[in-house]
Amino acid sequence: MAIFEVSGVAVVFLLIIAVLVAFVTEVVPNDVTAIGVVAALVILEPWTGVGSRAAISGFANPATVTIIAMYMLSAGVQNTGVVERLGVYLAELTAGREFRALVATVCTTGPIAGFVNNTPVVAVFIPMVTGLAENSKVSPSKLLLPLSYAAILGGTLTLIGTSTNILASDFARLLIDGRDGIGMFEFTGLGAVLLVVGLAYLLTVGRRLTPARVPVDSDPLSEFDLDDYLTHLYVRPGSAAVGLSVEAFDSAHPDVRILQVRRDGEAYAGPHSDRVIEAGDGVIVHGPVQAVTRFREAATLGRRAREAVTEDTFESAVTDGMLAKAVVPENSPFVGETVAETGLHDYHETSVLAVRRGGDLFRTDLAAHALEAGDLLLVRTTPASVRYFTDTGDLVVADERALDRLADADIDEIAPLSPKTPIAVGVLVGVVALAALDMLPIVIAALAGVVAMVVTGCLTTADAYDAVSWNVIFLLAGVIPLGIALESTGGAALVSEFLVATDGYLPTVGVMFLLYVVAGVLASVITPVATAVLMIPVGVSAAAQLGTNEFAFLLAVMFASATSFMTPVGYQTNLMVYGPGGYEFTDFLRVGGPLQLLLAVVATAGIAVIWGV
Repeated sequence: MAIFEVSGVAVVFLLIIAVLVAFVTEVVPNDVTAIGVVAALVILEPWTGVGSRAAISGFANPATVTIIAMYMLSAGVQNTGVVERLGVYLAELTAGREFRALVATVCTTGPIAGFVNNTPVVAVFIPMVTGLAENSKVSPSKLLLPLSYAAILGGTLTLIGTSTNILASDFARLLIDGRDGIGMFEFTGLGAVLLVVGLAYLLTVGRRLTPARVPVDSDPLSEFDLDDYLTHLYVRPGSAAVGLSVEAFDSAHPDVRILQVRRDGEAYAGPHSDRVIEAGDGVIVHGPVQAVTRFREAATLGRRAREAVTEDTFESAVTDGMLAKAVVPENSPFVGETVAETGLHDYHETSVLAVRRGGDLFRTDLAAHALEAGDLLLVRTTPASVRYFTDTGDLVVADERALDRLADADIDEIAPLSPKTPIAVGVLVGVVALAALDMLPIVIAALAGVVAMVVTGCLTTADAYDAVSWNVIFLLAGVIPLGIALESTGGAALVSEFLVATDGYLPTVGVMFLLYVVAGVLASVITPVATAVLMIPVGVSAAAQLGTNEFAFLLAVMFASATSFMTPVGYQTNLMVYGPGGYEFTDFLRVGGPLQLLLAVVATAGIAVIWGV
């Protein structure tokens, strides 16, 4: 029997190692890896002890259902326009001052993220923050990283602040005798301390450490180094282009994209225009030098070598087209698709001019280039498409100027409030109140809130389903049974023995600090959700062996998992600002590393004082 149990632990550990490697290397998307875990656990049932019912239990887990409902509730509030309206007011309050812009960014994002899912909050604030940076004559890089960090810190304020908090509540119910989860505001006091400490760091030390990667008032064409990929041509008499529509001419030369046609001081957007080309027209094209040369010779076009193509070329004359920068969010349907497969050109009149991924810049063969979460795209698009991307969340537009083109200066047009705003906000407040007063379990209160949002017209069923980050849900549902297997086979107890062994050299609070640090490092590498699932059973088991407060050790893992700052892949808001801020991977380590260590000390001390060890 003992041999069987050891074999089961060994199999689970091997499976965990394989999962960790897959998460770090991302050979397949993390949610696919998690679903693979479900199948593997059942196939290896003689060793893992996890049958088919237990393997799919993650889909029916209260934490999973609650997180789905909270995504939908956040979307209902988001649709009211409250966050956008707040952004406009902040732009007025900062009055073009750098420090005011930083204070406004972090001191509003944090509290909001305690009640509304921080991913859409950051998505809305990215263009607003770039606008604040431009008005303040400061690099957007100085504001975007603090924006993400403040949103992460806000998640520590309430039970619904982040998915790891909800998951920790469910583990508390399952693993700790006499515990019925975690209260809505049970840890808000410590969360508020962490928020204040974190914001103070961002406004002082962090402000100095955060680099200015993107130059102030940078020309996006120069930022993406497109000088050699944009050319100003003109149509000679007798050219093959004369008499053709812009769209027909563009379609005949797929290696080159026509972005604009200029005539008599006016400009017309391409390549989807039906305007007929005439002799003397100026033509702005995008493509590699060799392809443009072949295109110019085949169509008998001339080149205006002295007229460089800059951002002003596109913005000086009013057209239906615009330049914009956009981030591919983690839940975008474009993730994993090539640029051609996305249909951006065919269905959204959007031409991708360049793609930035971390320190890599892609400007050729873009049609066959597969997009990844966090990619920053430079696109030539239309106001209608920008509105579509903003409404659907398929892309996060990172340009304040692009969004400004959607409306006039009137605040009610730039950031209109829905007539349903009081209802949506009231529903969210009601959900929080019902859960906080223990009148309903959080999962039931959240589901009731979703029903209320839909019935009152604050949220359509289509918007509700679209609001859910299903990749996160499948990741969660897939790794929960792995945590069950780790606990049931004795693997959690085995790992916890290593922590317990340090008790001979460290005080109990020191062991908890070590647990916090390990969980924080894991969260920066394999995602916070996976870290919480794997490390909470370990922490609770270690506390039981030490004869100390199990809930305190659970909270240590919860806070560590929810505050992941050291890598762009550790938290999806970090990934969202990675491209627009022009950051390098090491920037997150330099700015986020000290912050994570500081919070580890503060959180561990706070837990020890409030809950005891």
